[in-house]
Amino acid sequence: MKNLSELMESFLKQQEHSARRSKETIRGYKAAFHLLLKFMPQMETSDITKENLVDFFEFLQTRKRICGLNTEKSGVKTSTIATYRSKLNAFFIWLVQDGLIKTNPFNGIEYPEVLYEDRKYLSKQDVEKILTAIEVNCLDPLIRKRNKAIFSILLYCGLRRNEIVNLRFLDINLENKELKVRAETSKSKRNRLVPLHREVIYALKDYVEVRKSKNYKTEYLFVSHAADKPLTTHGLKHLVESLKEKSGVQFHLHRFRHTFAVNMLTRGCDSIKLQKLMGHKTMRMTLAYVRALPSTAMQEDIERLSIDKLL
Repeated sequence: MKNLSELMESFLKQQEHSARRSKETIRGYKAAFHLLLKFMPQMETSDITKENLVDFFEFLQTRKRICGLNTEKSGVKTSTIATYRSKLNAFFIWLVQDGLIKTNPFNGIEYPEVLYEDRKYLSKQDVEKILTAIEVNCLDPLIRKRNKAIFSILLYCGLRRNEIVNLRFLDINLENKELKVRAETSKSKRNRLVPLHREVIYALKDYVEVRKSKNYKTEYLFVSHAADKPLTTHGLKHLVESLKEKSGVQFHLHRFRHTFAVNMLTRGCDSIKLQKLMGHKTMRMTLAYVRALPSTAMQEDIERLSIDKLL
């Protein structure tokens, strides 16, 4: 009889190689399972019960953890609970299908209602503070220009973290003014082409010129500051933590994706085009970003109303 960790390894192997889940999705499964075992280290299939899962989510709400600059926090957002439930649910469904547990413990437990009332996008002032922090605090020309190129792509192309670190030189076409997000690096598992804003083109040309003078050989576009190796997700996370401290803006990379989406919508981009640009499989995923639109974005539309133009 396999223990729960061995079963999770089998599940992950199937998800990665048969279902072709992205690295980010696989990481999400691992993180959720790691927390479940932290709550109940000797957990077996017989322990996968509705009562234990309720206790697990209570544990998530009350556990103490260190975040940011050695700040102790407790509690989690409803969206975080929903994410962990979604990841564990996929594993439990797999266990049921293979006859390893009789029923899914989430059956009968209402799914948490995630509200999207909080502003997810960054303000102009916040973006300016982050870009200023890049310009002022990085003395190495290569890394400064690299960081400017990265955040230009985040702001004007709306790429995900995993898509950024996996960009290769061959994915950038400055002549056609577009970049390619390859299927194997995209959450949607589809290739997509994203037009390049002039600011991104300027930043990329600047960065590439300095990078070439260093004779880097890696095929990946963004390099590590320490060696001729690609920038990793860990390296990108470290960069964000540094910029949070230096800029005074509390942010994570995905907020730039929200910022891209909201600003595209307020500039008149329709939802179908935005869905294509962001690489969403369904319109439902794109509409989650529409919820973040501020009421001021609709002011001009309201002003266009007139008694003379009523139906």
